[in-house]
Amino acid sequence: MDAYADQLGQLLADVVNGGHSLGFLDGLTRRTAAAWWRERTPAVERGALAVWAVADEVSDRCLGTVSLAFSDKATGRHRAEVVKLMVHDSARGKGLGRTLLTTAEQAAADAGLTLLVLDTETGSPAETFYRAAGWTRVGTIPDYAADPAGTLRPTTLFYKRLAQTLLAGRQE
Repeated sequence: MDAYADQLGQLLADVVNGGHSLGFLDGLTRRTAAAWWRERTPAVERGALAVWAVADEVSDRCLGTVSLAFSDKATGRHRAEVVKLMVHDSARGKGLGRTLLTTAEQAAADAGLTLLVLDTETGSPAETFYRAAGWTRVGTIPDYAADPAGTLRPTTLFYKRLAQTLLAGRQE
């Protein structure tokens, strides 16, 4: 994980500074973003976080990533949260986001998980993306997080049961 922190940091900074809400404010530097990824290394090493990334083989630039944050609660071992699904603007509209999301869903199903949750900025294109991917909207929370400009925005909560994903993975 630590070896890829600079590439992941560049992606994170580019996406946030492009106006996409990921829990960071405008002006996020690549250095700060890379440091944030390096801070995730212990969670990856202990199995609390799984990270997938796709790089462009020619430029060796990270084009997209997704993570699963596993519950540390004894009563939540059946679920995980999809976090930091992002695709660089130059790679949007080509199916990479769907591929990353499917990868995380299948890995969760393969690990025996039966439920995934996530939140995304209300009114963002991500809402349509998750609905099209079979996720169920639960509701919204007002003023949940600041967008990159610092304005408080609502978030929409989604969940997905993995029983169908599990079956599909076993049939392949």
